[in-house]
Amino acid sequence: MEYFLGIDIGTTSVKSVAFSSTGKTICEHAISYPIKHPIPDWSEQDPEEIAESVFKTVENILRDLSPHVPRLCCFSSAMHSLIAVDKNGRAISPSIIWADNRANEMAARIHRNNQANRFYELTGLPVHAMSPFCKLLWLRENQKDIFNNAYKFIGIKEYVFLKLFGIYAVDVSIAAATGLMNGETRRWDPWILEQTGISENRLSAITEIGKIFYSPGIFPSLKNTPFIIGGSDGAMANIGSTDETGSLVITIGTSSAARLIINTRQIDPQMRTFCYYINENKWLVGGASNNGGIVLQWLQENFFNSKEDVSFFLNQALSAEPGSGGLIFLPYLMGERAPLWNADARGVLFGLRIHHRQADMVRASMEGVVYCLYAISQSLFETTDVQNIYASGGFARSELWLQILSDIFNLPVIVCDTIENSAWGAAKTGMKVLGIDISAKSAMSKTYYPNSSVHSIYKKGFKKFQRLNELLKGEFD
Repeated sequence: MEYFLGIDIGTTSVKSVAFSSTGKTICEHAISYPIKHPIPDWSEQDPEEIAESVFKTVENILRDLSPHVPRLCCFSSAMHSLIAVDKNGRAISPSIIWADNRANEMAARIHRNNQANRFYELTGLPVHAMSPFCKLLWLRENQKDIFNNAYKFIGIKEYVFLKLFGIYAVDVSIAAATGLMNGETRRWDPWILEQTGISENRLSAITEIGKIFYSPGIFPSLKNTPFIIGGSDGAMANIGSTDETGSLVITIGTSSAARLIINTRQIDPQMRTFCYYINENKWLVGGASNNGGIVLQWLQENFFNSKEDVSFFLNQALSAEPGSGGLIFLPYLMGERAPLWNADARGVLFGLRIHHRQADMVRASMEGVVYCLYAISQSLFETTDVQNIYASGGFARSELWLQILSDIFNLPVIVCDTIENSAWGAAKTGMKVLGIDISAKSAMSKTYYPNSSVHSIYKKGFKKFQRLNELLKGEFD
């Protein structure tokens, strides 16, 4: 039996998925892990726990599909993590992830000094606390022992590859999201490194997403299996969703994002979006929100104090009308990235009245997440004529959320047979590298079409959402 293994290292879980050449899921294993918040606005994870979860999911696939081994293994990974390691490759810091806002003051300082535009033009990444660049500045000022004693500063996928192959390598799409790589040369930028106080030899070597490695020490049975480094979860989600350049891919998992693949480097004069290199003169442009499924999880665990799972609340929201009876949810529970780039942004549930029910609040949170994505997409619509949306991530299991997305954007939303598009995008990337024919495009399982009368309701709601953001931005501190 022939299969191709896509491994997606996500924020709250790792998924290893065995695919056929057509993208059909043959076998899948996932393991979840927590985000720790030792101090408000800090978001950390244990890199050892994540690496062990990656290896365990691969072991489970190999066990279930024995004696067959994959034709290839290729990786997708969340961006913006930072781990300090010593000369022996041991982590001397937690993994500081994208949701961590401890470096907010460093980002604010760069904006106050009117240097943010220069950094953005060089890197394609707006200056924000999420970036490893800002996290390095924070470590240098606040945890000097870790900063000075670290042999290398790496991300979570680099940590996994270090354990597998004993090398320090980072793919170009992950490197593009660090705020340390020059978008034109695709090399670590000397001037930016000078600002951080580190030299290039304290970072991994940048490789193309198609770089092949052999003989992972942990898996003797895979000694002849090519391991392809792959790319970021954003890039892989777009590749896994569609081969069409210029199609908008919306992902909602723990966080959320709106992204396009385009053929030229595109820098937004207002710094609303990122622009990351992928490969072969393909660029990923768009924006990510800190807030997605985690908003519903927060409502469940902390607001309603409920033992029910998230699917219960998604079903409950079906009884609420579009617009949630006038409720507007600014879902900035962990600050916000695009298009606000404001780590101080705060969550607001606006418009509560005596008649509102739990279902209204749940639906308002779902609508608020999509309003964030619609706000991100406004700058993309200025340069690209988007005709369809492809849905990716866990939210694609919710028909209600998909219909809300279609109605707010007033565009058809296409769902593919596999919603694990980051893992499938990784597998497709590996197949292309090895010259293996991909038998067919990802099959579409369903298309959701907008309701014009409901779009009118959301058009008014989005305008109120924008006004509230403008009115309250001075109070977000």
